[in-house]
Amino acid sequence: MNYAIALQRGNENMNRKLLLILFALIVILIAAISYYGIKPSVKSETLPEIELPQGFRIDSFAENMGGSPVSYPGQNPGTRMMLLKDGVLFVTVPKMGRVVALPDRNNDKKSDETIIFIDNLNNPHGIDYYEGWFYIAEENRVIRVKDNDNNLIADRDIIEVLIDDLSAGGHSTRTLKIHNNSLFVSIGSSCNVCIEENERRAAILKCTLEGKDCKVFAKGLRNAVGMVIHPVTGQMYATENGRDYLGDDLPPDEVNLIREGKNYGWPICYGKNIHDTDFDKNVYIRNPCMEPYETQSLIDLQAHSAPLGLAFYYGDNFPQEYRGDLFVAFHGSWNRKVPTGYKIISIDMNDYSVKDFATGWLNDSNVLGRPVDIIVADDGSLFVSDDNAGKIYRIFYGE
Repeated sequence: MNYAIALQRGNENMNRKLLLILFALIVILIAAISYYGIKPSVKSETLPEIELPQGFRIDSFAENMGGSPVSYPGQNPGTRMMLLKDGVLFVTVPKMGRVVALPDRNNDKKSDETIIFIDNLNNPHGIDYYEGWFYIAEENRVIRVKDNDNNLIADRDIIEVLIDDLSAGGHSTRTLKIHNNSLFVSIGSSCNVCIEENERRAAILKCTLEGKDCKVFAKGLRNAVGMVIHPVTGQMYATENGRDYLGDDLPPDEVNLIREGKNYGWPICYGKNIHDTDFDKNVYIRNPCMEPYETQSLIDLQAHSAPLGLAFYYGDNFPQEYRGDLFVAFHGSWNRKVPTGYKIISIDMNDYSVKDFATGWLNDSNVLGRPVDIIVADDGSLFVSDDNAGKIYRIFYGE
């Protein structure tokens, strides 16, 4: 009898310990989820209720391309950067290691099928096209391929590796643009805030079209994920994701006008020539962030919005008031107390005023999507990629 009682008490103590351990694990899990910015991403079969200005509509152009049931910092597993060539939309899907082609042969504003243009790549992100070549930026290299028979499948026997020594780790996306017979490659920083040993990090490189003679074109850009060439002026603009852990409202994210030889401040400066004294403890006679040593931001955006893709609007579908505006995709915050972003803004380039254009991808704490890239379609609508929902949206006026 005494043995049975002792055994029962032992089991009860063991159960209490197991419950305490389970409770502790749950607390640790919840804390970890909060710390690392992980949010639920429960979606319905229909499009989320995206709020747009009067007269605008949103529809799904393509779906089922690597979405996620949770939202987490950095790249989510779905669609990222886009290229439109001869009416066919090409999209990178880094986590799947592939680029896909999305033709719309019957012009019903829906993708007919998802064709794997090329796969088995290392985190492919940036994509562009020039004189018969598709240029693709992987995490560690830049390649170019052709599609000579126009079947929307790359000719693997003529892949050329242009650059094969890009530093990996840290901010892992590599964005590229072809402009004025040169190849431009954006490489993010290896850290949140630090002095880089590799001058190619936190910079935009300029190379020949063959990937030779690469030089730093602009620096001090912590993570310029989006780059765009103005269709009228030919000037380059880029988004900038500011550092973390300076609070909910510092430093601002940015849009910058990229000029050769300029330093845009990171890691010791941000925004309108503001000195980051949290990181840089040195004492200076003058403000180290003042020009000509550093170049201030062109447009300051809400901190932690994570601006990525951007596009100037000169299409024929939107009302005239939007002509010349800059549209920017906000991927959304991960560690801000009150989440921000998860939307698309429009910027009036005459006075740099910022307005919400498409909102609703964040519903309380539930993430319904995370906009990544924006390009103007041939019919004047906007294509928007979403790496959390794994979709491509089409935003248009009227119809």
